[in-house]
Parts: sequence; structure tokens; C-alpha cells
Amino acid sequence: MNYTTQQLSEITGSELIGEGQLLVKNIDFDSRNIYSPDNTAFVAITTSKNSGEKYIHSAVEKGIKIIIAEHQIPEIENITWILVKNSVDFIQDLAKYHLSQYSLKTIGITGSNGKTIVKEWLYQSLFDDYKTVKSPKSFNSQIGLPLSLLQIGKNDEIGIFEVGISKPAEMEKMEEIFSPEIGILTHIGAAHASNFESEEQLIDEKLKLFKDSKTIIFNGDNELVHRKIHELYSSKKLISYGLQNHNHLYIKNDWTDRSSSLEIQYFDEEFRLSAQQRDEATLGNALCIIAVLKEFNFPTPKIIDKINALKAIEMRLESVNGVRNNLIINDSYNLDLDSLKIAYQFIKEYNKPKKTLILTDFVEGKNSEQLYHEVADLTNLQHFSKIFLIGEEINQYEKLFAAETYSFDNTNKLTESQYLNQIENELILLKGARKFEIEKVKNHLELQKHDTVLEVNLNAILHNINIHKGLLKPETKMMAMVKAYSYGLGGYEIAEFLQYHHIDYLGVAYADEGVDLRKNGITTPIMVMNPEQHSYNIIIDYNLEPEIYSFRVLELFHQQLIQKGVNKKYPIHIKLETGMHRLGFKKDELDELIEKLKLMNVKVQSIFSHLSSSDVPEGEEYTLEQIDTFTKNSEYLMKGLQYHPIRHILNTSGIVSYTDYQFDMVRIGIGMVGISSNPEIKKQLKNAVTFKTVISQISHVKKGESVGYSRRYQPEKDTKIATIPVGYADGIPRLIGNKVGKVGIHKKLYPIVGSVCMDMMMIDIDDASAKEGEEVIIFNSNPSLEEFAYYCNTIPYEVLTSISRRVKRIYIKD
Repeated sequence: MNYTTQQLSEITGSELIGEGQLLVKNIDFDSRNIYSPDNTAFVAITTSKNSGEKYIHSAVEKGIKIIIAEHQIPEIENITWILVKNSVDFIQDLAKYHLSQYSLKTIGITGSNGKTIVKEWLYQSLFDDYKTVKSPKSFNSQIGLPLSLLQIGKNDEIGIFEVGISKPAEMEKMEEIFSPEIGILTHIGAAHASNFESEEQLIDEKLKLFKDSKTIIFNGDNELVHRKIHELYSSKKLISYGLQNHNHLYIKNDWTDRSSSLEIQYFDEEFRLSAQQRDEATLGNALCIIAVLKEFNFPTPKIIDKINALKAIEMRLESVNGVRNNLIINDSYNLDLDSLKIAYQFIKEYNKPKKTLILTDFVEGKNSEQLYHEVADLTNLQHFSKIFLIGEEINQYEKLFAAETYSFDNTNKLTESQYLNQIENELILLKGARKFEIEKVKNHLELQKHDTVLEVNLNAILHNINIHKGLLKPETKMMAMVKAYSYGLGGYEIAEFLQYHHIDYLGVAYADEGVDLRKNGITTPIMVMNPEQHSYNIIIDYNLEPEIYSFRVLELFHQQLIQKGVNKKYPIHIKLETGMHRLGFKKDELDELIEKLKLMNVKVQSIFSHLSSSDVPEGEEYTLEQIDTFTKNSEYLMKGLQYHPIRHILNTSGIVSYTDYQFDMVRIGIGMVGISSNPEIKKQLKNAVTFKTVISQISHVKKGESVGYSRRYQPEKDTKIATIPVGYADGIPRLIGNKVGKVGIHKKLYPIVGSVCMDMMMIDIDDASAKEGEEVIIFNSNPSLEEFAYYCNTIPYEVLTSISRRVKRIYIKD
């Protein structure tokens, strides 16, 4: 986009206050992700749950000079304002106008699953033949789609855009903004299905996008989809694809037989296609691409070449700890200007003051001198301390980069040099095209190199938090429990992410945990749940806030405040005993507590208690008794104090089952990783943790031979035994050996056999087609964390907190 502030005002019917000739090329709605203030306007998005106007100051601090908002903030000076009636409507109206200025061919993709993969594969297939623009990553929402459309330029010939909805009535608005010439409906599944009355309603809503489309390409394996499309759009050109033979495009032969190529039937035409990956989702997506390419009149041999050239789409960034206290951000899966911008936004979430960039040639798209000038300009705004360029093309533009810059023809030459060994205490961003094998640099720099990893999906954690926030009033605060190494997921890595996303409070068990967070740049308020006597000094030194649960603890902490000469009212948290019978002040102690607090140099920041039975249906009566006790005792305490501290009693299960008693704040713990005692909420959560390893070796074992220590497993027939490099030193209890527990290989479960060893265990894989080096899932979705906990005769909390520190943690963002 390229508009003046005056034009933006006129196009959208908004009020302009300030300069009219300022140029706007980018619009950003997240002050945290502003990667360049130049020619950028910040739009304050207002929703029922949040107001972007509270982040205007942050945007201005980052150099933004143009603000789009529903209200002006008078005290902010030297800013050009565009005042709008509704900030979301502004973006949508602007996008609709922008799209109308161009005559490119448009493709709109909707569905439950596969939208992003289909979009990226279409882009890979078309960009050599057409100037193509696409949605960045998964931008498909009420805000994401308009921002994607604003990227359309005058030379673009094809636009490929995702369109997603999460509830009824959203698609009508989307279709008003964007009416694609070619409509694609991918697989219909469970994503967002809980917000619709039925699958039929979900399908009806999705199909509204195609009201004015000329051609509709759809997955016809779903009988309801097939029927509804023919009922609604029989006059349009309809092309169905899928694995069933009633479709226009399908696979004729047994697609699970890897010994033969796929026989593809497209209307009356037949051709063959080799395919390495043969799961239903991948084949369905590939058939969709074939249908679109046929619509563009590509000859069959060229289509086959394009399908064979498709690259797997890894829609994620990952972070791992590196040697010399470096943090490695690996985004070496694809490389275009959009993904580079997103990577630059992502690294702003981390507190490392110094940053190094490793960047390769751009090979996915039409390269030009203009592209590399834009890349350099964008990169120079990030203030990297060092830049390493890899590739013969990008090296020609080394002088455009402002930082200390080094060039190498290939990745091996970089790793063989000594430059990487001189980097300490920095964030290192690896951003490269797949062919350069940047993962070699990651292997060179990472601290732990084990095949066994605990993979933590940060986006899933945020999604799960937001699902729980959706049950609360907008003003209710949330404390995230990050005690016990964030339930085994990691220490400051999780806290840093939560802080970036404006969590109100963090909770730790011991002062040492809080100190570690403070040392790693965490400034969010931190409550220490179990402040030990010897830790009071560091609690005060690092501005931590202790839980006070008895007169003994209160007196000792007060004495420490006096001894250290603390003059300010120090924040503390009062724990009330309401029926857990663990820690806390009882009702008959409140009068004395009030008198003591009035005389001390402390401020009660919060009053709280803990529910013992909120996660079980039979605990409802007792839980309500606890809440009633807490309500009465906390009100009595507040009346005595003559001010209103934050009150909180609900834990994860309490948020779901006792929402009416949210008070001023709630505490979320296991809910962040996707665990819920409520089946309906559970359906909406995402698995945030994957514990996985690889097969070290496969052995053929005959009937009657023994496996493992003490010969505890002797197969009843000839079989295959896979050894995997994980054992009880990694957190796998010995009790799940001898067929008690199972692991997942190729989405099927296989039993753990013999005794679990310290560093290894054995799996009976029978006739599975598994190979050495292939992935083994200890838990994620199959088996799930809950299922694995059942094998271990325990609860998910204990499983997670038992995973050894020697297991490498990888943090990813989809």
C-alpha cells in the first residue's frame, strides 16, 4: 500500500488531525511488533475484550508518528491522528478499496484445516509463472485478511488469500471485503466447530465466501459438503477433489502402497505421480494444488514437475539455548520478505540486548536489486551487532548492511570459520532458505544436542490462556503459575513470553525461582508462594512479593524490612485458610492480623486462597463452601484494612467451573499446556507440549529370546524391538515398562517392553514399517499427556515436573 494520511482519511470517511501528506506504507496493530516506524501507522484495535488505545504510548515511544484510533489522546503531541468510528471497520474499508484498485486474479481459501499449506504450496507452484502476492503466515481473520489485502501491488497478477472464521456471521463481512474469483474449500474438521450449532451451520458459513466466485474447488470427501455446494452453487464451475472416487479428481489405486506411484484421475484424464509422503492430509492438499493448476491450464507434465518440487511447509520458529549463553532463534524453513518481517517481530520478544543475524540468498521468488535493497533497509532498522550473509547473490549487496557484516559462499564456510565461536550472550537469528541447510549452524551453536527433546509450543500456550480469558470479565487480572521450572517446561523462557503478552502476575514457589526470572529481565510482578525464612533478603533485593500465611512469617518478614531500612509500603499477599488445611490465616486470627498489618510497613497487594476440589464434580458443594468462607473473611479483612486489595481464589479448573467467583484475579497453571477437567473447554485447547525422541536401533528378536535387564520380556513370537534414547534419568518412571506404557510411532501406539533403563528403553514394534532415526512420540496427542500420566499412575503435573533438565527444551511459535 502507498497512501497519504489525507487519502486514508478520505477513503474511509475518517477525521484527519495533523499533516495530510505523510506517506503510509504499513499499518501495524501490535505495538510490540513494530519493526520499523518509517511510513508506518499504528491502528488501535478496540474489541470487547481489549482496547488498543492503551498501547498508543508504546507505539509513540517506538517512533510512530501516525495514529489511527477512535479517540485522540490530547497529551500526546506532534502526532498526526486519523480518528475513526470503528478501528476494525477502518482496516476493512481500506482493504476493500485497495483491492478494487487492481485487476489481479484472486484465489480465496477457506476450510477448517489445510488453508495455510494449500496457500503456500500454490505460491510455490505459481510464483515462477506469475507475479504472486499471498497472505503472510496464517493471516486470515477479521483483521488478518484486510492486512493481507493491503500488500497487493501494481505488478501483482495473482493474489492468494486465506479466509478464516471462528463463529457465525463473520463470513458475510469477509465476503464484502474480498470476493475471490476462484474459491477453495479445504478439509472441514473440528477447528472452531464448538462455536457452531452443527457441522452444517459451519459449512453454510464457510460457503458464503463463494457467493460471487466463478469457480469453486472443494474437498468432496465430506458428503455434506458435496451436497451443500451442489445445492447452493450448481450454476458455477465446480471441481471436487479427494480420496473417494466420486470426485472429479481422485487417486484410482491404493495410495497406501508405497511400492507403486499414484494413479491420478482428473475428469477423463489419467496420469501418474510419485509421492513420498502419503498421509490423507498431504495427499488431499496435493490434489487441491493439481486442480488449481489445471484451472490455470498448465500442461500435465509441468503440473507433475511442480507437485514433485513442492517443499514441506514448516510454519514455525524455534528457540533453543546456545553455547556461551547465546539464544538461538531458528527460522530456516522458508525465506521471503513476509517471513523475514515476522522473524524480526518475533525476536523483539526477547531481552537479549545484542543480536546477530545469519541470512542467506532469497531463492523463493523473483529476486531483484530492489528486493535486496528492501531487505537491507529492513534489517538495518533492527540494529544487529553482526550480520553473516550466505550465498553468492546476497553477498553482492554486503555494503548495503549497516552492521559489521561478513559474507560466505555457503554454510560450511561459515561454520568452519572462527567467527561464530566469538559470539557470547547474544540472540542469534538464523534466517535462510532451506537449500542452504542452516540447521548445520544451529547444530554448531546449540548447547544440548540430544535427540530427546521437550518441544513447547508458545502459540498454543497463548491460545489456551486466551480460551480461559474468554470466560472472564475484561477487567479480571490473570496470574500465571511458573513455579517448578514452569511446570517443567522451562524457567524464564515461559515467563518472558508471558510478560511480552501482558500477563498481570507471575507465581513461583520459592524465592530462587523469582530471582532467576529477575536476573533474566522479567519485570512483571512476581508472587513467591512459599517464602522461606532465609530468603527474605533476596526477596526484598529483587522486588519479589511474598505470600504471608502465618503470624510467624509476617513478624519475620517485617523484621527483615526494618533491618534493611525499607521505607516504602512493601507489597505482600495474605493467604486465607478456607478448607484446604495447608497454609493460611483462619477467621479467628483476622482481628489480630488487621491490627498488626496497620502497624507494619507493608501493603496487602492481594488476598487469596486455594480450592481443594474444583476439578471434580463431587467437590462442588465443598468448593462453594470454600468460596463462601473466602468471600466473608476477605471482606472482613478489607473492611479492617480500609482498602481493597486484589482478591483471587480460582485456579485453572475454578476458572472454568466457578466463573461467577472470579473476584479481581484468577490463577492459571496446567490449563496453559492444554489440560482441562471440563470436556467442552478441553476441545478448545491445544496441546502445548510434545515429548519426543528417535529410534536409535531396531533389532530382530526371536520368540523366547529376552529383552532388557533381568530378562523381563520374552516375546511370544518373532518380532522387532526398537531402542529409544530416553530412560528414567530423563523422567520416565520404571513402572511403565513391561507393557504398562506405550509410545507413538507413525500415529500408532506400541508397548514399552522390558525394564526401563537409565538412558534407554525398548519398544515392541512388531511388524511396523519404522526405520532407525524416525520420530517417536512419548506424549503429545497420541498418546496424550493425560494418557501418559495414566500409564504412570499419576497426574500430568507430576509427569511434566519430572522431566529431567538434561532433556533439551525447544520453544516454537507456529
